Amino acid sequence: MLLRSGDLDALDRACPPLIEADDQERLRQVQGRLLAIHPAPQPLPVVLANADVMLRCGAPLAAMTVLNRISPAVGAERVQWLVLQWRAANAALDHRRAALALERLAAAQPALFPQLGLPVLIREDGTRVSRSAQELLADHLHSRGLDQAAGELLLASRLPGVAGAERLQQAVRLLPQLPLSEREALLEEALEQAAAAGAWGLVGELLDDQAALPSPRARERRRKLSPRIDDAYGEWLLNSQDPAAVARRRQLEQQLRSPRAPGGHAASGQPAFPPASSPRPASPSAPSSP
Repeated sequence: MLLRSGDLDALDRACPPLIEADDQERLRQVQGRLLAIHPAPQPLPVVLANADVMLRCGAPLAAMTVLNRISPAVGAERVQWLVLQWRAANAALDHRRAALALERLAAAQPALFPQLGLPVLIREDGTRVSRSAQELLADHLHSRGLDQAAGELLLASRLPGVAGAERLQQAVRLLPQLPLSEREALLEEALEQAAAAGAWGLVGELLDDQAALPSPRARERRRKLSPRIDDAYGEWLLNSQDPAAVARRRQLEQQLRSPRAPGGHAASGQPAFPPASSPRPASPSAPSSP
């Protein structure tokens, strides 16, 4: 009866229990009915509603088929259509189509695109988690191996605060061909923004990125700022290969809790400190003053 006479709302309600039960046969039947329930031509609101239900029913490729039945003119309706185009392509892991939808969205709203947020997750309570459309486009370009285009896109507009610092950090990682001085300057800008926002974990990451550059000045800056962000472990790693820093290294080892101490995690016979090549753990809590 559902397949024969159920409307869009009824089909929408039928999908979650079928997905939860992993009833693939009946789910395919419902998806097939959704593809045929409103044959072209249809007004845009009907097409958008149809595609939205198909996405919730786990049929992103079919949702793209439905959306391709219409092409709205420039305006608010086209923006809605492009957002759904991106959602469908993103769910289908079709990075080429997802990037194309976002590029068209950028052309439709060039002034608003850098600040535009798109839903990447819908929680059970109906609330949505969003990410920047510009960052999502950079992700799609990176997935296609277009790192230079992705990095240049992230540098095309500046954002304040933590979001802007993270964007600069990602751009530097995507653009290793930039001159050393320019990469240092971008990381310095990101570091200032992260420190001003009190994002000390990000500050530690950015200091590590600076220290990883072939720049003695950057490594020295990382060494000097480690005490300021209360990162004894990061400073210990930097000093671990420096014969002139034996005394400071011992001071740092006294600050750090040995994994073999009561409550530690190291098994008997393991060294109290990992080798210098071990990855640095997450940055500890913020310092008492910036």
